[in-house]
Amino acid sequence: MKENAGKLKILFLCTGNSCRSQMAEGWARRLKSDVVEPYSAGIEIHGLNPLAVKVMAEGVDISGQRSKHFTELKDIRFDYVVTVCDDAYEKCPVFPGKTRVIHIGFDDPPRLAKQTSDEQEVLDIYRRVRDEIRDFISHIEDFLKSGGK
Repeated sequence: MKENAGKLKILFLCTGNSCRSQMAEGWARRLKSDVVEPYSAGIEIHGLNPLAVKVMAEGVDISGQRSKHFTELKDIRFDYVVTVCDDAYEKCPVFPGKTRVIHIGFDDPPRLAKQTSDEQEVLDIYRRVRDEIRDFISHIEDFLKSGGK
């Protein structure tokens, strides 16, 4: 962890910055704003996923966030980049300085939702991933201290 008293600057990186990375940023703002300065971005820009916004609204409002390309944040020196999907991990750009890249993959709700047309099942998929991300964020300091294990 960072030695000084400042907040950890963490970028949550996903493919399109539409769902999982947005959820992670929202949860980090809600649960860890005392120790984390969270950001999210994508390798591409897909726009904010309305179903991610909908299920997050059950506890956290992310409707004011927007989908960003990682290059928009190029001037920020991150302590950690947390890739939340395998594609972003495989295509993760090199970040300057002492930025540590850590991978924690979460299921892709839009991809899984394509397997059903039942609205409740779709929302349940999004909620499950939302809750998994919340649980991860609630223990992120321990995760980072362990070196991402």
